[in-house]
Amino acid sequence: MAEFPAPGDRLATVFGGSGFLGRYIVRAFAQAGWRVRAAVRRPDLAGFLRPYGAVGQVEPVQANVRFPDSVAAAVEGAEVVVNACGIPSESGRQRFETVHVQGAEAIARAARSGGARALVHISGLGADANSANAYIASKGRGELALRAAFPEATILRPSVVFGPEDAFFNRFADLARYLPALPAFSGGTAKLQPVYVSDVALAVGRAIDGGLKPGATYELGGPEIMTLTEAMRLALRFAERRRAIVPLPYALSRAIAQATEIASFASLGLFPQLLTTTRDAVDLLRDDNVVSVDAVAQGRDFAGLGIAPRGAEAVLPLYLSRFRKTGQFASNRFA
Repeated sequence: MAEFPAPGDRLATVFGGSGFLGRYIVRAFAQAGWRVRAAVRRPDLAGFLRPYGAVGQVEPVQANVRFPDSVAAAVEGAEVVVNACGIPSESGRQRFETVHVQGAEAIARAARSGGARALVHISGLGADANSANAYIASKGRGELALRAAFPEATILRPSVVFGPEDAFFNRFADLARYLPALPAFSGGTAKLQPVYVSDVALAVGRAIDGGLKPGATYELGGPEIMTLTEAMRLALRFAERRRAIVPLPYALSRAIAQATEIASFASLGLFPQLLTTTRDAVDLLRDDNVVSVDAVAQGRDFAGLGIAPRGAEAVLPLYLSRFRKTGQFASNRFA
């Protein structure tokens, strides 16, 4: 049976605590002995977070960034607040402006009025309020709104985050089970720096011991820089699937994305999610997504935090093996 440190009186609130990255952040705080309040829209679906700590140490609570009163209640008494809320695409009332901008501002205001000593905000590499891409622009405006309300907040900008529950490498391996060839949108030449989800959570954990510089913006990327095509090949390699990768020009990529968006909308969501992409996602693949030279020079990266990030090749065999034709025990060549 796992042993957990006795929870103390220190409380951390993690918004988006049941999400892909949020759950790892919750675990990191719990393992350090903190009480953790996981602020989520559906606490009834977040019970899986409780075993991350001792009995009563991790508590899912209801909070919706569209309703400031629920946000204020979630941060009450918290010493550290983390905003890990984010959406990859817009749907229904979940809009980029609502979640990434207004939500970030509401959390920052509540953290300030609630007396939190530290606020950590998860953004993304390339965040730019002036970007033509709606997703990137909302991330940039969210940072500005956050800074205005809580100037000493620390912002983390990770590149593509990967891990057992990711929608990146998993998607390529899953598509290879059904398609004879995989499309590489926007030519597949954009450079990425995939970062392991546990390493991002570890960076957030630096807030516990004051290891994050107040008011600083850190850029987080893994040890390997690769193109989208190379990332796809990596996924195929560890899933042991042989598939051609077909680079598609930007215009065609966007047309395909629009077609899948229309199909998803017209079918009321019945069109396979695996085959659905968005024009915003295609637009993101036009530019590189790697840590800047300035961030490295100024120590605003993993090295500056004293963290040695793990590479994709060391982690992917642990979860992509399930996509092999005969399962995870088909081969141990990557062990």
